[in-house]
Amino acid sequence: MSAYVIVQVTVTDPTKYDEYKTLAAAAVDKHGGKYIVRGGDAEDLEGKRPHARLVVLEFPSYDQAKTWYHSAEYQKAKAARAGAGTGVFTVVQGV
Repeated sequence: MSAYVIVQVTVTDPTKYDEYKTLAAAAVDKHGGKYIVRGGDAEDLEGKRPHARLVVLEFPSYDQAKTWYHSAEYQKAKAARAGAGTGVFTVVQGV
């Protein structure tokens, strides 16, 4: 069953965040994930999101999503993101 990682981010340093995006994309690909949403236009229809940027990743399974997040490749990307933005990462099992 698929799993999704939902990311809400406020980017504070766009140049540094670009480096993170490159590293993160390689890690996502290596671990069998794919981007469903990667930024772009978004409008709150009800309530207000705490962070402006939305990213949704799809993985073949919940375990693969967690393996990606804890992988050495993603930890390198996460280190590159330090100081470039703050956010919330949530993994959820699909239906």
